[in-house]
Amino acid sequence: MRKNILIYMAIMVLGSLFFNVSVFSQEDITAVEDSAFDVRQIMRPPVPFFHDEHNEKAGVEECNICHHTYEDGKKVEDDSSEGMECSECHTLEDKSDPAPLVRVYHLQCKGCHEERKAGPVMCGECHIK
Repeated sequence: MRKNILIYMAIMVLGSLFFNVSVFSQEDITAVEDSAFDVRQIMRPPVPFFHDEHNEKAGVEECNICHHTYEDGKKVEDDSSEGMECSECHTLEDKSDPAPLVRVYHLQCKGCHEERKAGPVMCGECHIK
């Protein structure tokens, strides 16, 4: 009886450790999402996106390749916007924004896929119903 309790407790501790490690990993990012998009604005479903798996397959090692920052209209090479949503800099509906939110997602993702001749580029290939 005591042996069963110890085994059960060991399983619970290991399960808890596994859960806590996975909660804080980038692997848990499963879709490209931004809080600026609400239900009314989404014309297509969110794009499934497995962050680490994508970057590993694409050979992306530097975060600022995707998580870029600009200063005075010029890209800052050694800076990264990790942890920020794209909508913190790019607006959804401001017509005066030269790089509106939806367009920057398409330029960033689709543009890279076209440049590398790899990855989806058609609407339905990314926005899977």
